[in-house]
Amino acid sequence: MSSHTTTNNTLSLSTFACAWCGLTVSAYAADGAPRNHCPSCLHSRHVRDHVEDGPSDCEGRMSPIAIAVLRTGDWMVIHRCVRCDELTSNPICADDNQLILMRMAVRPLAQPPFPLEAFGTL
Repeated sequence: MSSHTTTNNTLSLSTFACAWCGLTVSAYAADGAPRNHCPSCLHSRHVRDHVEDGPSDCEGRMSPIAIAVLRTGDWMVIHRCVRCDELTSNPICADDNQLILMRMAVRPLAQPPFPLEAFGTL
């Protein structure tokens, strides 16, 4: 038995490079919650098959396309894979880019699918 025992009590932080902007991102947010998207541009990589709940071979870039708000009030980022079109939802993190989150949240109001002039005749 060795008299020298090594104990590793440090938290191993894994990182990933953003598929869109190239930023090196921690896989964990500041509060310790797991993160799967870039806090700067909100893009992600398609590494999980959400239909079969396992790893995905796609590896396509996941573009943030919308915000969904759950009944609990929690915000989710909706991503669409640019390669296979799979949709996913992921919780936002406290340090996500607030300007991009708000732009996505108000987009349906700023760009409605019908002419706003129709409200003038009601």
